[in-house]
Amino acid sequence: MTTDVAKPPDLDPADIAYVLDPARPILTHGRVIETGRALRSHNHPRGQLLWAMRGVLRVVSNACIWLVPPSHAVWIPPGMEHQVTIESEAELLNIYVDPSITVRKPTRPMPCCAVLLLTPLAREMIRRLGESDTSAPFDDRLLRFCAVLLDELEQLAEAPLNLPGGQDERLSRVTRQLIRHPDDPRQLTELSRDAGASPRTLERLFRAETGLSFRQWRSKLRLLSAIEALNRGDSSTTIAFSMGYSSPSAFIAAFREAFGTTPQRFLRNGS
Repeated sequence: MTTDVAKPPDLDPADIAYVLDPARPILTHGRVIETGRALRSHNHPRGQLLWAMRGVLRVVSNACIWLVPPSHAVWIPPGMEHQVTIESEAELLNIYVDPSITVRKPTRPMPCCAVLLLTPLAREMIRRLGESDTSAPFDDRLLRFCAVLLDELEQLAEAPLNLPGGQDERLSRVTRQLIRHPDDPRQLTELSRDAGASPRTLERLFRAETGLSFRQWRSKLRLLSAIEALNRGDSSTTIAFSMGYSSPSAFIAAFREAFGTTPQRFLRNGS
């Protein structure tokens, strides 16, 4: 006898994400979510700094994918549609900024999510605010605290932890498969059989919609997935061979080229 296992329903975003109240410029919400759960695709009027103090998040928005380890947080501008998947059990502590306040002035024509490297000061301030009662009217001290935190968010460095996803359904069939299984060794010729397009067409779609060749896109996916594995405690040797690198040194060299540091230093410092 077989047993069907129902997929857990998607979770709803926090209600405070929809509260409009300039007198309470920053609201906080925390929760623990188990591996594999997801928050349904949604948007809200408050901007959000999404931070997993523990665990790894996958954020999808505007056909782009971000993988966010605990050393980083993702800024989601007000009104931006996004979905969040929990890659490993996560303890979330989010802050929601009233839309009357401009945070991280856009540097691109269209608003976009950004993965930010959290400084020790930013982490401690977010934790401290999470312990405060933000349901009551804010006194002068709390308002000053929020102003300092907002100033700190403006200074955070953006990290290259995004992966463009593309819109074409044939391309998406390939990218979804590889995102679920980044160690899949198949080449584009084999992957194309399930995509409904020729290898040449898929290569053209990768370049047109992601700005990367198939090989470059998969290499970046594997390096981003390596960050998840590092946070789980996997060694560079284990990651290198599971992701198809010829040796641990080849993996470390590719990681350094992409992120400017070695895997272990990234794990310690977040950059």
